[in-house]
Amino acid sequence: MLTLDHLSIRQTDFALEADLVVPTGSITAVIGPSGAGKSTLLGAIGGFVAPSAGRILWQGQDLVALPPGKRPLSILFQDQNLFPHLTVEQNLGLGLRPDLRLTAADRAAVEAALIRVGLSDLGARKPGALSGGQQSRVALARTLLRARPLLLLDEPFAALGPALKGEMLDLVQEVAREQGLTVLMVSHDPSDARRIADQTILVADGIAHPPRPTADLLANPPAALRAYLG
Repeated sequence: MLTLDHLSIRQTDFALEADLVVPTGSITAVIGPSGAGKSTLLGAIGGFVAPSAGRILWQGQDLVALPPGKRPLSILFQDQNLFPHLTVEQNLGLGLRPDLRLTAADRAAVEAALIRVGLSDLGARKPGALSGGQQSRVALARTLLRARPLLLLDEPFAALGPALKGEMLDLVQEVAREQGLTVLMVSHDPSDARRIADQTILVADGIAHPPRPTADLLANPPAALRAYLG
């Protein structure tokens, strides 16, 4: 269970408050107007944004004092963060060993991750030789290798066309269910939330509101969400 306990993020011209719980094993969308603080909220959970007050609890452990690499999570950004000079296999290997000194077991795990995302024959290629959808699959495969229970998605599929984005969302849902992951997914598109999210957090007017069932929230949106959806 992820708990944001009276969390407060304050910057020069920005403030965000959050007091909510995300159940273990759920897929939760995070939506709201541009600039409301969706990515900032994920940044705080990931350890890249320092909160001004409050706690970020995972299974009862406060994560606030932990650096990003020590937190029980993986995060995918829109740019995928793949190294262009490394092969797909090497990019995945970084998820296991930063020095790329992979054991036989590590290499087997890399191959298994490639098979899981449908890229078993592309391990020797470099990212520049892949399509956008294939690059997204590589980035997702690397998070699988990290085997962290909390997955944060900061619009990693936003640049893909509708069909490819739908495929990636479905793959995230499949993998999350298989591995029991807890997923937080920032999106500007409510159809993404409808597709895979059990529940949705609305970020608006300085507040990250407690999650509500996605269908209910979108069918009966509060004023701030109605204004955003148009």
